[in-house]
Amino acid sequence: MLTELFTPSVQHALDIVGIFVFAISGALLAVRKNFDVFGIAVLAEVTALGGGIFRDVIIGAVPPAAFTDLGYFTTPLLAAGLVFFLHPHVERIQVAVNVFDAAGLGLFCVSGTVKAYDYGLGLTSSAALGLATAVGGGVLRDVLANEVPSLLRWDRDLYAVPAIVGSVLVVLCIRFETLNAYTSGIAVITTFTLRLLAMRYHWRAPRAYNRRSARGEEVPTGV
Repeated sequence: MLTELFTPSVQHALDIVGIFVFAISGALLAVRKNFDVFGIAVLAEVTALGGGIFRDVIIGAVPPAAFTDLGYFTTPLLAAGLVFFLHPHVERIQVAVNVFDAAGLGLFCVSGTVKAYDYGLGLTSSAALGLATAVGGGVLRDVLANEVPSLLRWDRDLYAVPAIVGSVLVVLCIRFETLNAYTSGIAVITTFTLRLLAMRYHWRAPRAYNRRSARGEEVPTGV
């Protein structure tokens, strides 16, 4: 069980940190899109909690933790307020925000995978839901902001791949009965490190074979 890997207080603190950083990224995008204060709050909440809510609904852990723990719900509002008043200063520490975002990615893909398995999903399904937990909020954020989700764009540094690696490491540990606080920590650190390296060296997933155009082209729907 997840509670056997970390104490409840440690797990809760890690969750709050991850939620806060994800909420910052959502609120910053809302500011760049010139959203009003309500839009900033909505995008912060969706980015921070969307993946976890999706996971909990799928596995039947209802009501989702986001609605039963006041801290989970209010933390994105705090982040939204911070960005609303101090967004020029927050923008200047974007590198630090990206580092914490990478840490949140690692934490959420691991905790999401473990929780999915605890609720009876198979190893493959658990890994997939761990990935969804980590990146789901970002996808919803981009959709609401009328943008192509970042993890689908070839011109963005790898984001989903590090989370996939972390989720796969967790299910391998479960399969070989070696999952504990240390091995789950290794999975978090691996995801975190891969994401940082992707940002540092601009690693990107390959596009379709032999495709050289830098611009997307629409596929004709008829003659």
